[in-house]
Amino acid sequence: MTRTAIAALALCALTLTACGGTTKDSAGQQGNQPGNTAAANPDAKLKTGLKVTYLPKQVNNPYFTVVGKGVEQAAAEFQAAVKATGPSEASAASQVTYINTAAQQRQDVLVLAANDENAVAPALKTARAQGMKVVTLDSDVAEDARDVFVNQVDSGEIAVKQVELLSKAIGGSGEFAILSATANATNQNTWIDIMQRELAKPEYAQLKLVEIAYGNDDDQTSFQKTQGLLQAHPNLKGIISPTTVGLAAAARYLGSSEYKGKVALTGLGTPNQMREYVKNDTLTSFALWEPAKLGYLATYAAAALASGQITGAAGQKFKAGNLGEYAIGRSGEVVLGPPTVFTKDNIDRFDF
Repeated sequence: MTRTAIAALALCALTLTACGGTTKDSAGQQGNQPGNTAAANPDAKLKTGLKVTYLPKQVNNPYFTVVGKGVEQAAAEFQAAVKATGPSEASAASQVTYINTAAQQRQDVLVLAANDENAVAPALKTARAQGMKVVTLDSDVAEDARDVFVNQVDSGEIAVKQVELLSKAIGGSGEFAILSATANATNQNTWIDIMQRELAKPEYAQLKLVEIAYGNDDDQTSFQKTQGLLQAHPNLKGIISPTTVGLAAAARYLGSSEYKGKVALTGLGTPNQMREYVKNDTLTSFALWEPAKLGYLATYAAAALASGQITGAAGQKFKAGNLGEYAIGRSGEVVLGPPTVFTKDNIDRFDF
């Protein structure tokens, strides 16, 4: 996927997250480091030997496993030590203990995908006060609880793309549902908010959103929620699942049911998870970015912070290894790049 600078859409009076609000209101122009007044030195040498903690939403999530590979690749390039840790369930406060542990172990940086933007904020503020740099990816936290947020894609673009794919799949009219992750996931909620605004446009007047369900980023729960949606809404024509766990679980249910070919499915997923279902026509298209690049970029941003090259203020720039140079936008946000739409025609070109 090529890196492209994407302008923030006027439609987003926010910023996402993931796979979210990954971004918040982009009005703030300064870095998000209360108490950190050190000036950035873009010529500072990137430190080696940094201690990096990678804390995903949950450790058994295939998507975050791929993100973690990008974290490890970047860390290896500047000789950092990576510790991957995290909860097995994506509940709101499940990450707090791991944040506290990272701070106690004097980790230099934390790369975090948050389950809840507010539940982890107090622990993050304490960790930052002790000197640890915090970079969020995929799903953001309160702005004053981190240094930089690495957004996988422009929030408006990815949300609009999913509505577009769903509309095309069901012929522009009919009832559909959304199968989300957790109710507190900032990226999921931001995307859903944007989808609902998009649905108010004249071209989508014949689409009707009948329910938003939450599978909690758990495979079995998402599978059961898919079944429940189909039973509760006999006229359902489609499902959008903006989470890789939910999309794969919904595809597994639809692919072995009477609804295959009758109820359309799209959302966000990885090619390796969804290849089988694309090829057997359970769904025709879905979207995502390259997760490993997200982890890679976030880790370089963390290293740039720990090395004093950046502080997180808007306009600052840093080099992210083989991805090239990135600039920090408003609210301390860095955007990886545009989404890729996967279909039967191109899915075999990707391996993640």
